[in-house]
Amino acid sequence: MPMFTIETAYRLPAYRTRTYEADTPELACRLAIEDDDRDGDAIAYESAGETYVTGIWPGPDAPLARSSIAVPSQFAETDARKIAQFEIVLGLLKMLVADVCANTATERDWISRASWEVARGEAIIAGARDPDPAADLPGRRHVLAWLEEDRVRDRIATILATDPDFGGLSPDAVTDCEISSACLAVVRSTAPDDRTGTAEIRAVLTALGPALWRNTKGGRP
Repeated sequence: MPMFTIETAYRLPAYRTRTYEADTPELACRLAIEDDDRDGDAIAYESAGETYVTGIWPGPDAPLARSSIAVPSQFAETDARKIAQFEIVLGLLKMLVADVCANTATERDWISRASWEVARGEAIIAGARDPDPAADLPGRRHVLAWLEEDRVRDRIATILATDPDFGGLSPDAVTDCEISSACLAVVRSTAPDDRTGTAEIRAVLTALGPALWRNTKGGRP
């Protein structure tokens, strides 16, 4: 029977009680947040967070330097799952909105994927495992064989055309190198049974980050 070395973690909340003089509750909260004096902090061991998996390596007592295996998403920290799922659902919603704005028929593929991602979001909120893919889910349970950079660039154009949060960026503002780096980063962090469409959305959002930084800060990341 195969053996695996598993690294897990949990978070311990630290807290403090301190008095601040301020004109309003909001200002008092701001002073507390910006206070970096940690003397007197207490650790709430009885309020430890959930245990989650941070790494998997094949073999017993495997050295951490060995290449790790992708951690199935349901064993990641719940807050991290929520953040990742929010980005995925938002990307899917943008694809649907783009179809509507272009007066084209929404692809059934996107509807099926969006429905499954909603179900996974509900599972995350409930602290449950990912749902099993529906029988009619396109491309269900196949291995992520490739992530095409040209398709990622096409989706960048779609998102920029429908999302004002990117400050009027043009698709050309995202370099080929940034798209390539984003794809590599997503492939390294994608579980083997993830779907290509989901990975493309994550690559789009990853690639847009440096371009948005340049547009708002006027420099290089």
